[in-house]
Amino acid sequence: MGEFDNKEREEVFSKKVRAGKRTYFFDVKATRSGDYYLTVTESKKRLEDGVFVKHKIFLYKEDFEKFTEGLNETVDYIKSHQDVVEKRYEYSENGEHVGRASDDFSF
Repeated sequence: MGEFDNKEREEVFSKKVRAGKRTYFFDVKATRSGDYYLTVTESKKRLEDGVFVKHKIFLYKEDFEKFTEGLNETVDYIKSHQDVVEKRYEYSENGEHVGRASDDFSF
């Protein structure tokens, strides 16, 4: 195996974003050859049974530019056709979140 175990080799960087009832995870991982790629995971608690359901996409560095172009074009379309107000969430000490509206929405 080498000096790192499998988990340590793969996990490079992680960012957790709480957005109301959803949590997004942006994780940088490394292939066996050391190339970085991004996984984006959406996690949401299912109301019926409280189970967390996760949806994941993999984004490779050679696709970053095209992905970003497509994402920005799509977001710009929505913003030009409808008002977009992003909620900012503040978390209290007991973990409950409080929604707060904000005009600022950018990628």
